[in-house]
Formats: sequence, structure tokens, C-alpha cells
Amino acid sequence: MSAREADVLVVGAGLAGLAAALRLAAAGRSVRVLEASDAPGGRMRSDLVDGFTIDRGFQVLNTAYPELGRIGMPDVDLRPFVKGALVRHDGGLHPALDPRAPLGSALQRARLAAYLAAVTAVPADRLRRARDVELREALRRHGVEGAPVDGFLRPFLQGVLLEPDLTTSSRFGAFVLRTFARGTVVVPGAGMGALPVALAGRLPSGTIEYGARVVAARPGEVDVEGGGTRRAEAVVVAADPTTAAALLELRPPAMHAVTTVWHAVAAPPVRTPVLALDSDGGPIANSVVITNAAPGYSPDRRALVASSVLGADPLPDPVLRSGLARLWGVGTAMWEEVAVTRIPAALPALPGGSPLRRPVRLTEGLYVAGDHRDTPSIQGALVSGRRAADAYLAGR
Repeated sequence: MSAREADVLVVGAGLAGLAAALRLAAAGRSVRVLEASDAPGGRMRSDLVDGFTIDRGFQVLNTAYPELGRIGMPDVDLRPFVKGALVRHDGGLHPALDPRAPLGSALQRARLAAYLAAVTAVPADRLRRARDVELREALRRHGVEGAPVDGFLRPFLQGVLLEPDLTTSSRFGAFVLRTFARGTVVVPGAGMGALPVALAGRLPSGTIEYGARVVAARPGEVDVEGGGTRRAEAVVVAADPTTAAALLELRPPAMHAVTTVWHAVAAPPVRTPVLALDSDGGPIANSVVITNAAPGYSPDRRALVASSVLGADPLPDPVLRSGLARLWGVGTAMWEEVAVTRIPAALPALPGGSPLRRPVRLTEGLYVAGDHRDTPSIQGALVSGRRAADAYLAGR
């Protein structure tokens, strides 16, 4: 048997794998990260297309993610969006708190405000212990239904949860709303991919091996395509959820898909860094002039607009342009398509009644990490990596 090359082999240099590797390295363990692609990040990558920074789907960070504080947020020139959203309703585009926004009667607004205040203020442990149902059912039990849901919460959350019916776990939904209420939505000035690049830069030089595609994983060893068997005391599989399930012979999680279309625009429809939502039932989940927050996404004076629809198939171009014209209230015929990012497996589904966390230790010497073992979010990916590392450290 060949010698072990590290204490732990980590499969995948996405956020979960990086979090696991950083925790293990900080504890004095030797780590080798095997990454199939040519850079860190997994589903959080940024590409340059004709000079524009194009994230792999519209993604944001939230300063209230607890794990970002725990891991230590790198200096990646965070650029903020304003709180809330612009809501298209009844022929106008209104700030969510505007009386003309579709939030219903005074009583309906009061019930929505009371629910948001409750999930923001109560201790996190109480939210975790709450009985879990579908989010739409939890909202109904709190008297939040009708216009506040259909006019704001559903349009807003479908772009976050990547499902339109609010069937997601009510506990996770409460944490999502809590995070948006407490924190600020931001993007790194050079694109979302800057975060994993910065985290990877904290690891000892040579820790990550790129172009190393793992095709089988067992306790203490993995097989690398064209590279034989690699051995260690333990293996942490932190590949994407579908790949991890195949490697570990686990049941693959259901995944939500999203498609984002990026347009270069000579004159942006608004100058404010704020999300636009359609409460009137249009096909677009959300749209945002991302260069209003982070001008560096564009190589010139043109604005960059990111517009997302649920599912892996983009809308026909005429339908998309018509929907964007109605949403923003401007002509879109001259908007130049820069890129289309199709993400068939963007986020694991977490339906009502699901556990917020799943085991990360499969057996001695074999662990798994990723947002499919925690909440489907950046926060969940980072937490799962730390949990997997801690499970290994506790078992030594």
C-alpha cells in the first residue's frame, strides 16, 4: 500500500471544501484538496466575457451570514445593494415599502411586519426547534396571506429559494428572511468568484491540486481519473451535490435550476443598486443593474443587467425582452446580450418537513460536506465544511 499523502483528502474546492480545508489546516492537519476544474469556487465562479464579469448565475452575499464572520470575511471590496426591492405592480415600479406597492390592507401589512419582526428578533435556537412545515403554510398560520405574499414575498423569495410556490422548509425560510432583515446584500467588486479565490489563497501553497477529477471515494482513499489511488487518514467529499451522491452511492437530492441572462445596456433603467420584482405574474424572477452596485463588472461605461428565470431553459428572446421592458418600463430592443448562464443544478431542494442538517460523518475515514448536508445557501455550504472537519477532528 502506498504511503498517505496527507491527513485528509478533500474532494472539491467549492465553498464547503475550502471551509473544511481551512478548518483542518488551522488545526494543524495536513490537507490535500483535489479539484476537477481549473480554479476554486464550484458553483461560485466568475468568468470574463468580452470584458464583462459574469457570475455563474446571479448570486449575492449577505453580511449577516454568521459563518462569514466565523471564517473571517476576506477583503474582496464588498459593494452593497440597497435594502428591499422595486416591485412592478399596476403599471408602476414601486419601492416595496411604498404605499402603492402590492402589500394589501393596513391589517395585512401589519401581519407581515409582525411576522418579519418575530423571525428577526427571536433566538436562532427557537427557530431551529420550531415545527417545520412548508413556508406558505407557516405564513398562513401567522395570518400572512393574500397581497403581502403574492405581491412581495413570493416574487422576492422565488429568486432566493429558486422555487415559486413557497414549499421550502419554513424554518429555512425564516432564517432567510431573518438574514435579509439583519444584514446587507453585497457582491465583491470583482465578481462572486473573488470570495473562493480569496479563501483558497489562505491555504498553504500547493494545497489545491487542479485538474484532479475524483471518480471513486472510499474511507481513507480516492481514485483520481488518470492518476491512480490516493490515500489519507480520511476523505471529505465536498463535490457538488449530484457528484457527491454518485461518488458516495447516496440518494441524489432534488435540485432547483435557474437561468440568468446578462445584457449590456447603454443607459440603465435605474441608477439605484436594487432588485426589481414582478408582482403581476411575469416570467422573470428578478432583474438587477449589477453595475449600479459594482461598476467593475463592466469594462466600459455600459451598465450590466442580470435577469433570472427559474428553470434550466432560457426564455425565447422576444419573450424575455418583452418581459424586461414591462418590468423596467423601458425599451429593451437595443440591450446587447453578453452571456447566458444556465445552472441546471443550482440549489438543493429543502421542502417543508426536512431536517436543517444531515450527518456529515458517513463512516470512519469518510465524510461529506456541501449545502445538501445543511441549508441550501452560501451559509450552509460553509457550515457543512466546518462540521465535516470538526467531525474528523473529534474522531481522532
